[in-house]
Amino acid sequence: MNPSVAVVDYGMGNLRSVAKALEHVADGRPVVVTADPSMVAAAGRVVVPGQGAMPDCMAELQRRGLREAVLRAAAEKPFLGICIGLQMLFEHSDEGDVPGLGLLPGRVRHFPMEAMKGAAGERLKVPHMGWNQVQQAEPHPLWDGIADGGRFYFVHSYYVEPAAPDVIAGSTVYGIPFTSAVARANIFAVQFHPEKSAQAGLRLLRNFMHWKP
Repeated sequence: MNPSVAVVDYGMGNLRSVAKALEHVADGRPVVVTADPSMVAAAGRVVVPGQGAMPDCMAELQRRGLREAVLRAAAEKPFLGICIGLQMLFEHSDEGDVPGLGLLPGRVRHFPMEAMKGAAGERLKVPHMGWNQVQQAEPHPLWDGIADGGRFYFVHSYYVEPAAPDVIAGSTVYGIPFTSAVARANIFAVQFHPEKSAQAGLRLLRNFMHWKP
């Protein structure tokens, strides 16, 4: 049986917790964690999570023969990127000075330390770790049933800076405003971790399971 959802395993991230969260909302449809490009190609939907350093992520994607499978999935079927799975969609990352997949125009930047201050002037720590609000740029099927300004769980030191504002689906403020979700055609990707974000995160994953872009 072909998987309903393939969670791409390129050696980075808490893949099992992502898969468990997807299974919780999949209504019995098969979810697989796989490093097999043919399984990624056969899946109806593809999720690319990731944690760690961008250079390692890009190198492992290439080493495991998954780069082309991910590119095809992002062109052809419902695709969800999480954390590094968002960042790798862009052209270049300042982390390690490495190219990404180049599917979306823009760069990945480090939080500017001089700007990392809260509303009361307090110093904000980097990485940005914990719960924060996401302001939705416009309605999208993956935001269905999720309040604008809903809270999600973040762990990151870098953020995406899209060159095309029309791909921005959500934004968050941590010292500076930054893009925390993007959307284009069949692609939706988020900087936060829906698998760690309680009911709002599960709702987003459920919406992804039913999304027909």
